[in-house]
Amino acid sequence: MTARTPSEAARDIPEATVARLPVYLRALTGLSEAGTSTCSSEDLAAAAGVNSAKLRKDLSYLGSYGTRGVGYDVDYLRYQIAREIGVTQDWPVVIVGIGNLGHALANYSGFRSRGFRTVALLDADASRTGEVVAGIDVRPFDDLERIVREHGVAIGVIATPSLAAQDVAERMVAAGITSILNFAATVLSVPAGVDVRKVDLSIELQILAYHEQRKHGDQTTREVTA
Repeated sequence: MTARTPSEAARDIPEATVARLPVYLRALTGLSEAGTSTCSSEDLAAAAGVNSAKLRKDLSYLGSYGTRGVGYDVDYLRYQIAREIGVTQDWPVVIVGIGNLGHALANYSGFRSRGFRTVALLDADASRTGEVVAGIDVRPFDDLERIVREHGVAIGVIATPSLAAQDVAERMVAAGITSILNFAATVLSVPAGVDVRKVDLSIELQILAYHEQRKHGDQTTREVTA
C-alpha cells in the first residue's frame, strides 16, 4: 500500500484516532531515546497504553509503515506521525494569562521539543508588563492583534480566570487565531472553523475520585459478603 499524503488521510481519520496519535508519537520518542530501532505493534501498544489491535487499526489510516515479521521502524514511524499531526513544522503560540498556571505553561519545555514555540506571553494586568517568564517579556493583552499578525499565530492558549476566558477567546478569534487550548474552567463559544480543546484538571481529578470510590466500594462489598 502506498502511504497517503496528510491532506488525503486527514479527510477520513476518526477523531478518536487523531486523539491517540500524539500518544503514539510520545511512545515512539521514548523508544527512540532508549535506543530501540524497530518495534512490534505489541511493544508499541504497550508503551502507548493501548491494545495492539486498536493501534494497528489507527495506524492503518495513515498508510502502510510496518513490515510483516519485522515490525515498525521507530524513527520513520515517528516522523510519519509527526508529519500527520503537523508538528514537523514550528508552530508559534501565544499564552494569555500569566498567573501561576500561565507561568507553569511558559516554563514547560515540552512545547518546544514537540514543535511549539511560545512567541508571546500576554496579561491584562498592567503590573505584570515587563515581567520576564522563561526568558520572555510579559506584554499587555492589547498587543494581541499585533503579535498574531507579526508571527502568524494560529494557536492561542487561555490560562485566565474563567470570567475573562470568553472575552479573550473572542479577541483571539477576531485577531485570526483559529485553534485555542483552554485551561479556564468554562465552556467557550466560538464560531465554526475555530477548534477548541479544553483542559480541566479538576474534572480529571474528579474522574479519578470516582474510580477510587468504586475501588473502595468494591472492597467494602467483598468484605461484607465474605
